[in-house]
Order: sequence, then structure tokens, then C-alpha cells
Amino acid sequence: MAGLITYSGIATKVKAMERWHLRERQFEEMSSLETVPEAVQYLRRFLPYQKIFEGAEDRELHRGLIEQRLNWSLYQDFAKLYKFANIKQRHFLDLYFMNYEISILKTCLRNVVGRRDQRQDLSLFEDFFKRHSRLDLMALSQSGSMEELIAGLKGSPYYGTLNAMLQKGNITLPACETALDMLYFRAMWRMKDKYLPKKEREILTQCFGARMDMLNLQWLCRAKKYYALPAGEIYACLIPVQLHLTRKEISQMAEAEGLPQLYSLIGQCWYGRLGKLPLDDEPDMDRLTREIVDKVYEMTSRKDPYSIAILNSYLYLKEREIRRIVNTIEKIRYGVGANDERGLKRD
Repeated sequence: MAGLITYSGIATKVKAMERWHLRERQFEEMSSLETVPEAVQYLRRFLPYQKIFEGAEDRELHRGLIEQRLNWSLYQDFAKLYKFANIKQRHFLDLYFMNYEISILKTCLRNVVGRRDQRQDLSLFEDFFKRHSRLDLMALSQSGSMEELIAGLKGSPYYGTLNAMLQKGNITLPACETALDMLYFRAMWRMKDKYLPKKEREILTQCFGARMDMLNLQWLCRAKKYYALPAGEIYACLIPVQLHLTRKEISQMAEAEGLPQLYSLIGQCWYGRLGKLPLDDEPDMDRLTREIVDKVYEMTSRKDPYSIAILNSYLYLKEREIRRIVNTIEKIRYGVGANDERGLKRD
């Protein structure tokens, strides 16, 4: 009853916003279009995307602008929910916001590593970040070097980790992105126990625990398939928190002699035993892990609709929708069919 009273208002708001989520049929319709302007025009049929593409000319519809405006839709949804939330719910949203900061930091890192002459214009998000973040977004987006970018993070939770990597000379883009992801999941794992009641901690444990397990399985497969890394280097890239994977299982997977042995070990773990990972000779681990995490988030929101799960699932699934739209548009741009498995795996 307490949950119903506390969450009835914001649950109603979320359900109203969920009406505009794109369905599978609509993604299929968009995938069948032949040009990027046609895809953007299709998106304009849906209320969340009408305003963000307002005034955009066809010649401006490059990947950066489209992804930027789609992310703006995500931030607008967060702002709407934050404005509607009570103090308790805002505690969770404040924790969740770290995810958006890290996303912007990754954009800035890629910009610096790519040595682009024209810095990415993040002014669209400036007002939003001024309300929710202590980061100087505009200064970071104009950084010309890794040293300048990291110096601009002083006083933030990200400075210590990235500066230590800089001092050691281990400052590659993949290493930075992995370190930021680890920082995020560790922080969420720790802070959920500090700020949230037991029931809501259990919900986030299921969601974030499954995500960490799946990210570790993805990286284990990529490390073996593409990089042939030794076990010691693989351990350094894994998130040191597990939900349904044991340390022993992780060790055995990291030390597996090849992909066949690794896939066999994955099939014997908790997810494999439950039939959640139907492994074949060459499984698409990216797709399988996305499906599992999606189901966990959807399950928690159905099971506890008047709890933090309604906010957690909505924000996660909106991010997934944005990534899938970007992926679909990129397939259209490069003439990759909707069912072609060679498509860009960004969703």
C-alpha cells in the first residue's frame, strides 16, 4: 500500500510517456525506408521526436546531429520525471544521472582521441547539465588534449581514476571507457545500499547485477575472439562485482584455451543452466546479452509497478530505444538490410 501511495503519481506519468515508445512493427517500418531524411521524417510522427528535429534540414542530418538530438529527447524525459518526482524518487534519479555524465565524457574522450578540428557542439545540453551536474560541459567539449580534458574534471568523481591512468601512461580510449563503466557500476552498487530501502535495493540488484554479469561475459568473448589476451589482462578489464556468476567461473572462463571451451563454460553457468543463453557454435553474445538484460528490466517493472522499478526500467528502455534508432538509421545510410546480421551492433 505504501508503494502504491508513493508511486501512483509518477507511475501514471511514466505510463503516459511509455505510450510513445516505438514498437517492433514501427522499427520494421523505419528499417524499410531508403534514405536517412525519410527515417527522420518517420520519427517526426512520434511526439517525443517532433520537437527535437524541428527545423533540421536534410543536408544537416549527419550521424552526429541525429544522435545528439536523440540524446536530447532522453535528457528531456529524465528532466520531466525529475520535476514530477518526490524527494525519495529524486535520490534515485540523482544516482542514475551519473550514467549521462559518463556518456558525455565518453563523447569528449572520443573527440580528443580523434583529434577533430571542430569540437562537438554540446550546447544543446548545456541548460540540462547546469541543473543536474557540476561538470563544466562546455569547457570539457572544447578540450584539445587528454591532459586538458582530465584537468577539467578536478573535483569530480572521475578525476582520480582518469588522472591515475594518465600518470601511468595507460590512457587509451578503450581503457578510459572501461574504467568509467567500472566506476559507474561500482558507484551504483555501493550507493543503492546507502540510499534505498531493502525492496528497492533488491530491484536494482537484479537489474544492475544482470548488466554487470552480461558485460563481463561479452568482454570475455571479445577478449578471446578478437584480442587473444592472456588471463591476467582479461581480469583487469572485468567489473569486479558479480550477481549470478561466481569468481571460480570467471577465472575458468578467463583461462579458457579458446572460444569452444569458453562457450561450454558459459553454458554451464547460472544463465546457461536456466536456458537463458542458447549457445551454438558461433553465438551472437551481444544480442543474447541485450535480450537477457531487457527481460530483467521489463520483469522488475511488471512485478513491482509501484516502486523504483518503474523509473529504472523506463530510463533504461528509453536509452535502448535511442541506441536502436541510431543503429537503424546507420543501416539505412549504408544500405544494410534490416535482417542483415552484418549491421552495426550499437544497440
